[in-house]
Amino acid sequence: MSIATGTTPDNGLDATLLNRVTEAVRTAGELLRKRHTPQACGVSLDEIVTEIHANDDAVLDVLKAPLMAARPGARWAEDELEGGALPPGEWWIVDPAEGNINHVHGMDDWAVTATLVRDNHPVLTVVHLPLTGDWYTAVAGHGAQLNGAPLRVSAKTDLGAALVGTGQARPGEDEHTFHRIGASVTQMLIHGLVVRVSVPATLQLIHVAAGRMDAFWQFSDVRSGLVAGALLVAEAGGTVTDTRGNPWDLAGRDFLATAPGLHAAAVSVLSPRA
Repeated sequence: MSIATGTTPDNGLDATLLNRVTEAVRTAGELLRKRHTPQACGVSLDEIVTEIHANDDAVLDVLKAPLMAARPGARWAEDELEGGALPPGEWWIVDPAEGNINHVHGMDDWAVTATLVRDNHPVLTVVHLPLTGDWYTAVAGHGAQLNGAPLRVSAKTDLGAALVGTGQARPGEDEHTFHRIGASVTQMLIHGLVVRVSVPATLQLIHVAAGRMDAFWQFSDVRSGLVAGALLVAEAGGTVTDTRGNPWDLAGRDFLATAPGLHAAAVSVLSPRA
């Protein structure tokens, strides 16, 4: 794996902490499930934004306090759409409704995520899909699991046989980023088998970690959409870098996660657009 790693020992990253995080996420996920409807909520942009904020606020009311209590001394990254490096130390990076835009439009592909980051490297994560009941978990150095069973990335070595994906990280990205996304999708359509363009990033990255998809890239540094999936993919045996092949951490400007046998080919395709 090429995800950048720290040298700090586990320092309490054990089953007890993972269980406490899982329980907090379970409570939050059940609340978000109850708020879900099979039809879209809101028509105007203002109505949609109001629904998104209502989901976030409701979930954070039950999620933040138990996570902070589970890891005294860890700080809280407030803005889920922010990117870039954080100050040294431990931070909770949480997305109370990863795929919130899908949730408020009556779709099923959304989750609750909670990731502990140490010195800009994810070290523990829980991703819960309340509608299916699935749990994706990882602790640095101890592997990744789906509902308690080990995860393993794809064994593919031919990009021409690969199912790959990307998507925008947030509304209102700059035009240059949109052009990079479009150019990269075109090149992957040429060199890969099938390209998925969807949101959120975590829901594609869990497929990479489980070997259902073979690569995911994104021209963004939005932390909350990347940290959980980055750790899951790395702990499932995948390769996590930027699109030029350099080790990735929160300071990275873009992101690539692949099966190891496809990494060089993916970098070759994506690096000219970096």
